[in-house]
Amino acid sequence: MIRFNDLAIFVRVATVDSFSAVAREMDLFPAQISAAIKRLECELDTRLFARSTRSLRLTAEGERYLPYAREVLNTLSEGRAGLQQDDRQLHGVLQIASASDFGRNVLLPWLISFRRENPGLVLRVMLSDSVSDIFRDPVDVAVRYGTMQNADFISLPLVPGNRRVIAASPAYIALHGRPESVGDLKEHACLRFHMNGKLYDRWIFPNLPENDSVIVNGPVLSDDADVIRRCAIAGEGILYKSWLDVCEDVSAGHLEVLLPDIPGELYPLSFVCPHRKQFTPALRLLYAYLKDKCEALLLTHAQAQVSDHCVATWPDGRPG
Repeated sequence: MIRFNDLAIFVRVATVDSFSAVAREMDLFPAQISAAIKRLECELDTRLFARSTRSLRLTAEGERYLPYAREVLNTLSEGRAGLQQDDRQLHGVLQIASASDFGRNVLLPWLISFRRENPGLVLRVMLSDSVSDIFRDPVDVAVRYGTMQNADFISLPLVPGNRRVIAASPAYIALHGRPESVGDLKEHACLRFHMNGKLYDRWIFPNLPENDSVIVNGPVLSDDADVIRRCAIAGEGILYKSWLDVCEDVSAGHLEVLLPDIPGELYPLSFVCPHRKQFTPALRLLYAYLKDKCEALLLTHAQAQVSDHCVATWPDGRPG
């Protein structure tokens, strides 16, 4: 008889191509992972993986079997979720990924509050500016900026009209003055972000009729967006970041929005799951909770918006 745990191990190994990685995820020994695969292969009377000392890959039979294994696990998960729908107490582990700055300074307090309201849940929070592959990484949901191009995802909007804004500290402005145009940014110290070997030094302003982007330079580079924000507050230069990341700093007077009449790049915030069948009651509740929190955040800091270009509006006129 096939063990469901063995089936789950097979799907994870097929996804990440590593016995040792799955062993670390599941807090098991690699030998236990190998034994589970061997039991499954024995039950099916076929080899699922071609293994060598340097590589691991699915066999043709393993490729054919994988979608069926995933479907069985998804069906079990869906059934378990259905049993919990009438249970007022949510249970289980929620694995959540987000960007470093938004995740650490905005999202994390909301997640702590959400868990306190649902003490049966265990949260596993992963913060990184590297984009998580939510099919390969053990992630239930990613709270992520940008437009999702992969049709396999279920992507629900949290703040679809969010934009980037240009901002600097009062100390920087007092010392270096304000740019009067996008072109003036070339003469200022601009704080730049880099990730996976790529330097993001081209700032885009899509609504300008011409010269809709500018190449910037400056004394500070980082692969952590939170570092960029902190350096801007310290007066080290000008940043170009999501309004959601900086709205509290603008309200508090730590930063000032520059060139407020020039719309920044659209940078929507989304709630992304790998598959519709993984949209469990806990995730549905979390999505509604975060959507309310985002709306409240924008309403709280609406007075800091010196321009309607920071964030688009909902159909009824609320910030979105």
